[in-house]
Amino acid sequence: MEDFSHQIMEEDYKKDLLHALYANSFRYSEEPFTLSSGKKSNVYIDVKKTALSAVAMEPIGYAYFQKLKLAPIDAIGGMTLGADPIAYAAAFMCTLRGKYLDVFIVRKEAKGHGTQAAIEGNVQPGANVVVVEDVVTTGASTIKAVNRAKEAGFNVLRVIPLVDREEGGAEAIEKETGVKVDPIFTMTEIMEFHKKKQEEDEKEKKKTQAAKDKPDF
Repeated sequence: MEDFSHQIMEEDYKKDLLHALYANSFRYSEEPFTLSSGKKSNVYIDVKKTALSAVAMEPIGYAYFQKLKLAPIDAIGGMTLGADPIAYAAAFMCTLRGKYLDVFIVRKEAKGHGTQAAIEGNVQPGANVVVVEDVVTTGASTIKAVNRAKEAGFNVLRVIPLVDREEGGAEAIEKETGVKVDPIFTMTEIMEFHKKKQEEDEKEKKKTQAAKDKPDF
């Protein structure tokens, strides 16, 4: 399969998206948060707050377009609810730019009526797909999504989370499914941005304080 992970996003779009992600979704606390995995962390990233915001939909879509524009794929999707807005933004932006992508939704549980489908959408067996996720921590929900997609007859070529917390989830996904994980952002990148912001804020505080302390003649 062709390796398309080398493609580089235009820096302005990635910078805009990182700013939006940090402003909307990043939270730091000395009192640890409990993550959905049950793990404790001083950092919580609620990606849905960014993925569902008007200002972030375009850069999210464009970020995925840059990853996927040369990829031989037919559809994009993942485990509801986290993957849904990301898949919609990506498919819409790709389609606007001439790369037509359908969306599929992996249910947490199969429907108890009608077709009893575990996957929603009009994607057919044999389709090449990419599975997306908002945040990968342990990778458990993503592994489930990939396996469900494979059971539906899809060829899963990549897993592309918006954020990889770098806590072993990506490695678990690759080990369990054999599918490469290629995130938009890693926790390392986000924490580097956080450190930079803290330094900038501290400089601004000192500058403001110095102006207040300056004698007024």
